[in-house]
Amino acid sequence: MGLLQGKNTLVTGGSRGIGEAIVKAFAEQGANVAFTYARSKEKADELASSLAAEFGVKVLAFQSDAASYAMAEKLATEVIEAFGHVDVLVNNAGITRDNLLLRMSEEQWDDVMSTNLKSIFNLTKHLARNMMMQRNGSIINISSIVGVKGQAGQANYAASKAGVIGFTKSIADELGSRNIRSNVITPGWIVTDMTDELGEEAQKEFKKTIPLKRLGMPEEVAKAALFLASDLSSYVTGQVISVCGGLNR
Repeated sequence: MGLLQGKNTLVTGGSRGIGEAIVKAFAEQGANVAFTYARSKEKADELASSLAAEFGVKVLAFQSDAASYAMAEKLATEVIEAFGHVDVLVNNAGITRDNLLLRMSEEQWDDVMSTNLKSIFNLTKHLARNMMMQRNGSIINISSIVGVKGQAGQANYAASKAGVIGFTKSIADELGSRNIRSNVITPGWIVTDMTDELGEEAQKEFKKTIPLKRLGMPEEVAKAALFLASDLSSYVTGQVISVCGGLNR
């Protein structure tokens, strides 16, 4: 029996990168999984059908923008209708719009704050009542090591990811009495589309600063999410778990 056997889960930004790795790990461990994607319907549908066939669970793909309050409410309603209830919410969707502060536009700031932070408010709010009624739930928010340490050229991204940490700790206080846990994962430099854009030389320089001397893999972040989603972490809430190769120490 898998660690998440019979649990119903929702993962935002689940069609690629860290989100896709989490979706796969959850399905492999017996969870029914709903996930969102932004653009590629064909790729998302293919992922959903292949995982459902391989692991014998229900996997549903929804095209949705979690930064939209109305769309997040619609998504929450549809997932509850499909599954009956939701046990685990993973707020993973995120973007970067990097620039130095003096060159950063208002649009670059607003886009990042909306996608990375407002989206977490939206879906947590719309699913919290369902979790409260069943007196059980795990909320996992994907932040970043940049939200802890900061990073030149990423003031918007760092601010949004730091906000995720504060939000998560507050929700842990608010919902803990209903047996709803809320935790954060702060990935370091992980091999994704975002790091691919940095180029090989930049990646070499980043590796020098990491005690383990390598970039992490999305599957390594997914393992932390799996722990927080499962009953193995039944007494863990309000915590920040860094998956960063020792970068944050």
